[in-house]
Amino acid sequence: MAEFWAAIGKNVILMTAFTAWAIAQILKTITAFWKHEKFKAERLVGAGGMPSSHTSLVVSLAAAIGFHDGVESSLFAVAVILASIVMYDAAGVRRAAGKQAKVLNKLMKELKTDHTVHDTRLKELLGHTPLEVLAGAVLGFFIAYMFSVYYK
Repeated sequence: MAEFWAAIGKNVILMTAFTAWAIAQILKTITAFWKHEKFKAERLVGAGGMPSSHTSLVVSLAAAIGFHDGVESSLFAVAVILASIVMYDAAGVRRAAGKQAKVLNKLMKELKTDHTVHDTRLKELLGHTPLEVLAGAVLGFFIAYMFSVYYK
């Protein structure tokens, strides 16, 4: 088992992606605290917020593959397509779902019905603004660059 974890620690691409995700989640928690003046532990693992940790993860993955295997590699192409889909989903589909949840929560509050669905509040913070996605992409690329220079 120790050999497994040692091998994982030597996988620069995996370590790059995990580090970018973790740093983005920490930054997201800090920016949420700064904005709301209240610590929310959910921000350490939750979706939505500044910067996009999903974007940081996939951009760092693609960039790390590009730095390690070259941008002409097939794996880099797959990673770029994956990153594009995740970024589109974060700023498009999931953001729209969050806006719809906000409207539905407001409607349910105004209706004040006795239905069991009324007790369930839908999660509103699902997606990202384009700026949050961009910040995640810049962070992910920066982390991958730093790993390519210092982690060999």
